[in-house]
Amino acid sequence: MPVTALITGSVGVGKSVLSLSWAHMIRSHYPDGQLYAELRGHSDDDPASPQEVLGDFLHALGIPAELIPGDTARRAALYRTVTHDQRLLVVLDDALTAAQVRPLLPASPASITVVTSRHRLTSLLVQGARGVYVDRFDTAASLALLRDALGNDRLDRQLEAAAELVELCMRLPLALSVAAAHLIARPSWPLREVVTALAKEQRTLTIGDDMAVRSALDLSYRALRPEAARLYRYLALVPGNTFGGDAAAALAGIPQVEARRLLGELTDANLLTDISDGRRYRFHHTLVRLHAAQLVEAEDQRENAEGRLLAWYLATAAHAERQLRPYRTGLPRDAEPPPAESTDFGGPQDALGWLAAERANLSAAVTLAHQRGREVTAWQMVDSLWPLFLYMGHHVERVGVEETGLAAARAAGDAYAEAKMLNRLGLSLNDLGRYDEAVERFEEALEIWRRLGERGREAGSLRRLGLVAAARGDHEVAIARFTASIAMYRGSGADRQAALGLTDLAGVLVAQGRGSDAVIHLEQARRMLSNVADLYNQARVGILLGYAHVDQEPAEADRELRSALEIMDQLGSSVGRAAALEGLGELARRTGRPEEAHHCYEMALEVLGEAESATYLRLRGRLDHLS
Repeated sequence: MPVTALITGSVGVGKSVLSLSWAHMIRSHYPDGQLYAELRGHSDDDPASPQEVLGDFLHALGIPAELIPGDTARRAALYRTVTHDQRLLVVLDDALTAAQVRPLLPASPASITVVTSRHRLTSLLVQGARGVYVDRFDTAASLALLRDALGNDRLDRQLEAAAELVELCMRLPLALSVAAAHLIARPSWPLREVVTALAKEQRTLTIGDDMAVRSALDLSYRALRPEAARLYRYLALVPGNTFGGDAAAALAGIPQVEARRLLGELTDANLLTDISDGRRYRFHHTLVRLHAAQLVEAEDQRENAEGRLLAWYLATAAHAERQLRPYRTGLPRDAEPPPAESTDFGGPQDALGWLAAERANLSAAVTLAHQRGREVTAWQMVDSLWPLFLYMGHHVERVGVEETGLAAARAAGDAYAEAKMLNRLGLSLNDLGRYDEAVERFEEALEIWRRLGERGREAGSLRRLGLVAAARGDHEVAIARFTASIAMYRGSGADRQAALGLTDLAGVLVAQGRGSDAVIHLEQARRMLSNVADLYNQARVGILLGYAHVDQEPAEADRELRSALEIMDQLGSSVGRAAALEGLGELARRTGRPEEAHHCYEMALEVLGEAESATYLRLRGRLDHLS
């Protein structure tokens, strides 16, 4: 077992702050990276599953999302392989059980893991974890915290009241910090007033470990200005752990400038934590979010607030989508009224960064919309997330989101939306190697398109069925599917879609060793894509041209592959980079440069990471052959 420290203690004693502060101090000793996960052991949401956290960890360690296995056991095995020789610092905050923790421990004995929990996870201790119990402060430490916050003069003049405040806060750092923030904002207030108010609050509460924290939160909440208190309540509705000022503004129906000011007030009151230089926030503690959630339960405007937030998520995701895939025009994104203020993006990279930062919230927003019966919002939001999944993968998580989108489309009785969601889901299943399920979804979509008379969409489902056949190695079936779809696309004047079909067809021809035939189709595809803002597929054409030219025109193959590699680097496509590097390796091998081939194959493997995929096994085989 790698070195593991288990920090336990009651609510509010500062386990999380201690673990993060210590981790920050020692992180330079762990050059291969730091990983953090909030396990939500005592959240109002479900505890984080090892499968979910392993997916995030593997992605952070450089494994392309499309190569991350779906089930927990295979993810854990890949995680152990990736971490077996690395020096990593891992922080697992708010664990519920030892079973939640074990799969997340790195394999290397040179790594260290810090776990926080309210419970003694005995089986971890039996396996060798080092237990650290964090007790509440003693009186001297509690007074020192207040002294640092309020200053010597103020505390020394009111030492008796300060001692009473310490005991009312049960010497818990969280409660003391909230009370101190309350007093900092009111420099003329005597401490006795806070003592009296806290004592009154506690008389209405049930005795328990968190009584002092809850009473301090109630006191701070009641001291907020009405607009800040309203935002505090509403923030409990955010379907995720972090949020930005623009989301907060949409939720409360206020200008973004006002939202940022109020978020600052809530941060000053130690109710929120600024985690990204004022760009993103989270609740200071799980208990603080629970406190806000209890207050909003009685809020009669909850439905309106959720509607405003969902409208903002839909509009902003659609705006990001247009930045990343501008050729996707005329798509329905009208389920909710547009927000008063939109979020602007400086370009595609900003748009992709926003989608990545909000991925968990967007996925949760889809679920929330479906649960609230806002079915059109749910499926339109899923559809708008296509660029995120195209560029960054997340196939396992994507299946769950798209299954919700499909359920929402069916609940809305919208056959067009249902077929779109079937196509989306089929692509995800195909990427995961679940070919039979993918075929079922595509065939269901094909039947709907035919019933609706949508010839262009029918061609799209045929092309997708060709992708499954190609992945299975059924080349003749794939060629027949692609050829039929290309003819239908050309008949309807859909040049870009026809170009994609030609590219897919060429890929099969290259696999069959028919490079000259593939070049003819790829040159056609390149001409048809030349006036379309679709760098990703233009680079795909270049990679396949490189493969097609390897034997006959090696100089041209090198030029095509290096140009495509540069584009894929700019786009951040791991699979595209690996494909170009593999092509360069194959070119080097066939032109008598084995050392360069070995280097290219190794670089491609590094981009991919270790995974049970055809690409990985093929590259591994090529390296073994060279050796």
